Amino acid sequence: MSGNRTGVQNRRAARPGCPELIVDIERVLDVSARQAIRAEFRFDPESPLIVCVEFLIEGGPRVLWRIGRDLLQQGLYSMSGLGDVQIWPSNLEDRATAWLQLASGDMAALFELPAAPLAEWLKYTYELVPAGHELAELDWDVATTELLQGPGAQAD
Repeated sequence: MSGNRTGVQNRRAARPGCPELIVDIERVLDVSARQAIRAEFRFDPESPLIVCVEFLIEGGPRVLWRIGRDLLQQGLYSMSGLGDVQIWPSNLEDRATAWLQLASGDMAALFELPAAPLAEWLKYTYELVPAGHELAELDWDVATTELLQGPGAQAD
């Protein structure tokens, strides 16, 4: 990725209380080929454990991934994630980027994204819902009832 961040747009509120970050990233196709992609990161304080990331490929489909907010945060500073989602900081001294690898089945994609705007945006999400307080507003009785009833179950 170039050091030029002209594609970074930080709209802190797509709708009230739901910050959004729009950033241009690159998909690494091979050693010498990359594809420019726009990524929209969205955070909803009503679902504070996850960040929705929508990848917008020009002329292609929109792809949505739900990624743990803590996983993204940790991945800016050290290796984070197992399996389908992994993120880690780059070792490049000339620019602050992070690598994001997404896998599904036998397919995988590697992206390079700018770390600074993502870190700033994540900091803002933690101001809205601090770490450790994600489940503070959850009504455990309702959640447990819904979980135990499951689809097709009858209530007593």
